[in-house]
Order: sequence, then structure tokens, then C-alpha cells
Amino acid sequence: MAENPQVWFVTGASRGMGIDIAKAALAAGHHVVATGRDPQRVLAAVGEHENLLAVALDVTDPTAAANAVDTAVEHFGRVDVLVNDAGNFYAGFFETLSPEQVRAQMETNFFGTLNVTRAALPVLRRQQAGQVITVTSTAGFVGGAFTSAYTASKHALEGWMESLADEVAPFGISTMSVEPGFFRTELLVEGSSTIWPEMVIDDYADNTAQTMDAWRAMHGTQVGDPAKLAAALVTISGAGPLPRRFIAGSDAMAAVEQKQAHVQQQIDHYRDLSASLSYNN
Repeated sequence: MAENPQVWFVTGASRGMGIDIAKAALAAGHHVVATGRDPQRVLAAVGEHENLLAVALDVTDPTAAANAVDTAVEHFGRVDVLVNDAGNFYAGFFETLSPEQVRAQMETNFFGTLNVTRAALPVLRRQQAGQVITVTSTAGFVGGAFTSAYTASKHALEGWMESLADEVAPFGISTMSVEPGFFRTELLVEGSSTIWPEMVIDDYADNTAQTMDAWRAMHGTQVGDPAKLAAALVTISGAGPLPRRFIAGSDAMAAVEQKQAHVQQQIDHYRDLSASLSYNN
């Protein structure tokens, strides 16, 4: 059990990875504010616990985010670890996703995370201590077909988190982005976390149908164990200064390493041309 119990504030705790993160923090002896649109669903998913507080939160609503953080502080007195996990997946080729779908993807995954963090940071600054852990995705580092809107939202989170780290470090706040590979969560469940494209374009029709079938078949067979990832996050959180990133899963490591190698190859290939672009050459 934790020698110094902390207060964890976890978004998206009614389904997917958020459930396991809340459970892992509770199992380690921490206090947990587990949030979701329906607090009763959160309680049903995580399970009743004396150190658990379930709070209603729609991350796309800044007022709801502020109210949820206020409730957490009123109940437990502080917030030590903010875990941004709420998100969804608008799957589809870019042209087949409506403008409204792309905006909705950004509203939840990107702006929703910003809403909650904006509400929590004043608390962490007053304490002169705290952690902000944001679950992005391998898609936050590596793009791929049929994930353009999702990848855009996760890349945005990565850039924001990388910059935020330097902004809040003077206040004793550390940050970590978590890039999971494929984990056996509800992300690929239709109507729950996955939303299919609204637009029908003949040139994409066959590939869309085939890719949707492939995503459906993948659900329940992903290699990653979300309970193990949740436990790893609790371990990292309690082990000292956070790393800027945690690449989670063997598939995630392979994808990131491959991209880094490709980027290095591109730098090397055009090194002389790139270096010649200054006024001094």
C-alpha cells in the first residue's frame, strides 16, 4: 500500500483504460476521483470503495470540468495526480469524415483534455506539486490511414504536453504523455468509443468496408493488457520525476522506433541541402 496516499483524478473512468487506472490507484492505497458522464456507470465499472469518489464530468464542458475539480478538492482536500484518459475514435479516411466529425474528434480528445487540465492546474500550482499524465496513443507519434482525425487529435496532445512540461515545471508540476499501442479496451466498440465515417465516396468504398471489418475483428484480440498498463502508470507515478513520455507496449515501441529511424534517414538524405539554406552559405 502507498506510504503517502495521493489523490488521483481520472477522466474517462466509466469504460476502457480509465477503469483500470482507477482500480490500480485504489489497489495501491491512493484516493481516487473517478469521472465520467454518468457517475453511476463509473461506480458500476470501478466498484464501490471507501477511497473512491465518482463525479459527473463531460470533458467538453469547461464549467463541468471546473466543478468536478472543485468537488475533488472539497472532498479530499487536494489533487496530486491528474490522469487525462477520456477520449473516442472517429475512424475513417479523411474525405469520408464530415467536418462535424473531425471537429467533434478534436473537441473530445484535444480540447476536452485541455478543459480538465486548465481546471486542475491552479490547484497544482497552489500546492507547488503535482503530476499531469495524459494518455495519448501511438497515433500521437505515428500516423496511419483511416485514423487521420484521431491521429490529428493525438498529435495535438503530444505537442501541447511537450510544451506544457516546461511551462509548469517551475511550480513543481511534472508531466508525462503515455503512448499505448493496441490494448484490449473498449476503444474499438462501435457506438461506444468508435464512430464510423458519415460520408460515402465511391473511391474509398471498398477500402472503407475492408478496414471497418479489420477493426471490428481486432476488438478483443489486442495484445496489450490494460490492467498491466494501469499498474505500470501507478509505479511510474510513485517512482520519482516523471519521464516526458512512456511508450507503452511492444507494438508501440516498434512503431515509434521505426518512425524515428525513418526520420533520421530523411535528415541524413537531405543533410547537405538542408544545411545550405542559411544566409551564410
